[in-house]
Amino acid sequence: MLKLENISKTFNKGTINEKKALCGLNLHLNPGDFVTVIGGNGAGKSTMLNAVAGVWPVDSGRIILDGKDITALPEHKRAKLIGRVFQDPMMGTAPNMQVEENLALALRRGNPRGLHWGVTAEEKEKYVQLLKPLGLGLEDRMSAKVGLLSGGQRQALTLLMASLQKPKLLLLDEHTAALDPATAAKVLELSDRIVSEGNLTAMMITHNMNDAIRHGNRLIMMNHGKIILDISGKEKENITKHELMDMFASLSGNQLENDQVLLSK
Repeated sequence: MLKLENISKTFNKGTINEKKALCGLNLHLNPGDFVTVIGGNGAGKSTMLNAVAGVWPVDSGRIILDGKDITALPEHKRAKLIGRVFQDPMMGTAPNMQVEENLALALRRGNPRGLHWGVTAEEKEKYVQLLKPLGLGLEDRMSAKVGLLSGGQRQALTLLMASLQKPKLLLLDEHTAALDPATAAKVLELSDRIVSEGNLTAMMITHNMNDAIRHGNRLIMMNHGKIILDISGKEKENITKHELMDMFASLSGNQLENDQVLLSK
């Protein structure tokens, strides 16, 4: 579903602030893969997601999504192919618009726009049925401004919006980092369900090693713009946090005292 072939990206090239963010990165995702991504500060995690989303052009290499080379495709033209949920609950939605209006925007993403009613009665009923399983009471707040929702409600809504058209790829960029532990757990549970029920291909950056182990079918670890560990199946299911830390120390040549060092922002 996704192929990153020899991707390189350097910021501020030729200056004193030059930073090699991605160094010949290679990654292949099969359809239905749910990959968790971990790594230290400056490892290249967010740069990789931004490169896939088209936020900035890569210096070299190819990005292939579902057999189509999208390397030169601008960000707005990738919108129909890629769903994304950000770390900040305030991003990914229109705060001054109603819940139902935000869902209507998501439903029409990538399609031609015309002059007609923004939200039909049929659509409203559809949105109620989509919101009910979230268990957050949003189906009773369809006309509420999204900016008035809690962080957890907003991230749940953003998840639903990002997956409404079943994107080729779903990108979750530390989407629970700004939430309290209980709310984060609920949003992660919802993420698992949306990815599983929609049979979506997804990548999730996380700052929590236990979450990286617990969720998804595959785990990759990045360091200095490259993937240094890629595990899946039983190996991922059975690995412990301490074993993961030891692997990082062995593969990167750096010793860690705790997972916060590895997973710092």
